[in-house]
Amino acid sequence: MKAANGTMTLAEMKEFAGFPAATQRYIRRSLDIGLDREDAMARWSRDVVEAASIRAQARLYVRLPDIRLTMPDGGTLESVEPFLAPLLTVTAFDLGQGRLTTFAAYRFLYERLVGPEVRPWLPAAFCAAAALPHLHPDLRRKLLQSISEAAATASGWSNRQPGFYPKWVEKVEAGVLPR
Repeated sequence: MKAANGTMTLAEMKEFAGFPAATQRYIRRSLDIGLDREDAMARWSRDVVEAASIRAQARLYVRLPDIRLTMPDGGTLESVEPFLAPLLTVTAFDLGQGRLTTFAAYRFLYERLVGPEVRPWLPAAFCAAAALPHLHPDLRRKLLQSISEAAATASGWSNRQPGFYPKWVEKVEAGVLPR
């Protein structure tokens, strides 16, 4: 079992490494905000525009605990609305930032923000948010084309916890490395 966990963690690291630098940065920033890991403003804000974006994201991410608590476990359609409406709102914000430009990047982030139990709901939230008119048509097209038929029509989902949660890593000068 431990070898399988290590293999999956390495696969997650490889997937993350394949995302563009801006996507990686946004995922790390979002995890700091959503999981309350770091002072996101101090760590990630480079200018007033980014500071405003971080504040807005933090205001929306206060919904994450309720999203986790209201996640339907089957049930009825009535149980979907209290869960899906806030998930869609938070998703729409994140997609609107223009840094999560594929379903894979979105799924990677939200499996960690909300938990693995959210996997069956991610295609619906992603497609709905990606189709909203607040996004530029070119971004809408790119987002909607990024979700594969297999992801959109999967008959089952893993409930395995993610093993890799990317964090900020300080750069080390090459001359400073120990020998």
